[in-house]
Amino acid sequence: MTTELGDYLKSRRAQTRAEDLGLPGGGQRRVPGLRREELAELAGVSVDYITRLEQGRARTASRTVLDALARALRLRPDEHEYLIRCAADDTASTSRTGRHNSSPKQQRVLPATQLLLDSMVRVPAVVLGRRMDVLAWNALGAALIADFTKVPLAQRNLVWLAFRDPEVRARYQDWESVARDCVAFLRMDAARYPDDARLAALVGELSVKDEHFGRWWADHRVRAQQAGSKHFNHPLAGPLTLRFQTMDIRGAAHQTLLAYTAEPNSPSEEALRFLEGWASPDTLSTPTFSPT
Repeated sequence: MTTELGDYLKSRRAQTRAEDLGLPGGGQRRVPGLRREELAELAGVSVDYITRLEQGRARTASRTVLDALARALRLRPDEHEYLIRCAADDTASTSRTGRHNSSPKQQRVLPATQLLLDSMVRVPAVVLGRRMDVLAWNALGAALIADFTKVPLAQRNLVWLAFRDPEVRARYQDWESVARDCVAFLRMDAARYPDDARLAALVGELSVKDEHFGRWWADHRVRAQQAGSKHFNHPLAGPLTLRFQTMDIRGAAHQTLLAYTAEPNSPSEEALRFLEGWASPDTLSTPTFSPT
């Protein structure tokens, strides 16, 4: 029986180029990636232990071993965090204790947060909760991405919209890159909330209804939401290249503010100002409770 920890280790090992670690590669290998023997040597553990971890026969590992594996595989900080969370979840599965509450509290946006959003009249912004649920937004955020007031509550989720809403999907110039990142963000959340029934249902639905999602989910790629850029092709404003930044909201567990900005004096800033004129106050969100 495999575990999330075992599956992730196998995935990272298979996708790590031996040449990048100074090891012989090329035609000598029947399969790409590191051999178990090589990972074991780099991490300072036995080959048998790596095998047992990957096959789920050793359901967890000490923090020292996990850190050594992360260094050997050259994991980024968010990937390292995911590795640790996988090990913690596998331990909890065995002990049946210390797991996340399977009925998490409703996600509530504080009135002060909503006021902040509404005051950001020149910056498209949304508040995201667990699973990348869209909890709140401002008028320009709705104008850029979607009129969330017209989206059923159960579908107000950036991942669902990116895969299942044709209009939202068409707004991303490089949809594949955005969608793959969405899957990586969602898998990061899956490690944080292993008993989240709504997250499991979302993954199940998208895996069945979109072949890309299923394939990318199986890659075990993870990313933490931080900062970057996105290229939009808006039906009214035309092409925009916007930087995005995510910020944790203090006092609201597991909520982040996602904001987009344009380079000053750029065509994208001009397009964003044009879009401002189309942003309707009727699309503003109001403080409310969201699904758990």
